[in-house]
Amino acid sequence: MDLADRAEHKAFRAEVREFIAAHRHLAPEETADSYRLLPRPYSEKVRKWQSLLVDKGYASRTVPKSYGGFGAEPDILKTKIITDEFFRAGLPPALYNQGVSMLVPTLLEHGSEEQKKKWIEPTIRAEVFWCQGYSEPGAGSDLASLQTRAHEDGDDFVINGSKIWTSSAHIADMIFCLVRTETKAGKYDGISYLIFSMDTPGIEVRPLQTMTGHPSFNEVFFTDVRVPKSQVVGGRGKGWKIANSTLAHERGMLANTNHAAGRLQKITGMLKSETLNGRPLFENAVMMDRFIRLQARVQALRLHEMRLVTEAATGKPRNIADMVCKLLGCELNHQIDAFAIDILGEIGVLYDGVPSVHHDSIWQQFFMYDLGLIIGGGTAQIQKNIIAERGLDMPREPKSAKG
Repeated sequence: MDLADRAEHKAFRAEVREFIAAHRHLAPEETADSYRLLPRPYSEKVRKWQSLLVDKGYASRTVPKSYGGFGAEPDILKTKIITDEFFRAGLPPALYNQGVSMLVPTLLEHGSEEQKKKWIEPTIRAEVFWCQGYSEPGAGSDLASLQTRAHEDGDDFVINGSKIWTSSAHIADMIFCLVRTETKAGKYDGISYLIFSMDTPGIEVRPLQTMTGHPSFNEVFFTDVRVPKSQVVGGRGKGWKIANSTLAHERGMLANTNHAAGRLQKITGMLKSETLNGRPLFENAVMMDRFIRLQARVQALRLHEMRLVTEAATGKPRNIADMVCKLLGCELNHQIDAFAIDILGEIGVLYDGVPSVHHDSIWQQFFMYDLGLIIGGGTAQIQKNIIAERGLDMPREPKSAKG
């Protein structure tokens, strides 16, 4: 791929810069990262900014106009230009979350026309906030062992069971949820992918306090929760296939190098402002060596992502490659957080209102949160096993003899 701007892309870059200059006063102070750390309902300013970006084609760019998107043809260089210019200007880019980044592409691939018309536009415009009902107390890495079940009652499914590690369930409007609806079918064949309101009677949410000091995960309990059968995505009993489509998009969201690039941009400013023995850390050889190593890894992963997007546009599968991105991206984000803490020294571990904090007082929370993402969405160990077995054709791990 030729990454140099052609005339078309130079004109587009100028267009993006003109938009930023004219509208930067409308941008919210909150960033996508801050919403991940402290999940809460979107403010009116965030929703208006997101809707403006959709209208201008800087968010949900390739989502068809008939579903509320901009309707542009895929162009990886234009996507890169948008990201680069927003980061250069220090403005929050388009939202990425479980609804926008995971459910919307799943609906585009597998949803009915009615489901696409009803849910995609309010989701990409931040009017509806989603959570994901996948993991259970006895079904995490082995997700297909899930036990949340539903029996039929007329035109409804009646759901009983529980989920755990359900991110943002305490503030979500809607949930996309895996439920075993065909009790006599095989382990992978009896699961359905349902979407329904979190206000449905019979749902109880219990927030889980994390080491960041805030509840971002939750337990969710279902007691005789009635969901119309029409709210199955992709066909009854076909949920495992749909779930894997969503998981592929989740890996891309969790490993998105925009996170790392944005943090490195902040670290650039910190290296200029923080000093050691009266000299800025930009002049410290050890710190600069670490910075350049991280910068090179971010750029390498970013180019790898661009290659995958290009291949996907030709129909090539990218499931194992996405696992590589998830594995390396989440570990890289955690190491960037650790570097920022080292730059700040002893005050880098402080947060939440301590008077001496500065630089957003958020790096220690990032460090603890991103450690969780090395586990969440498929642990690093599970990712390595799958990459080895399916990607490198290595022998499967031997199972213990029974008895």
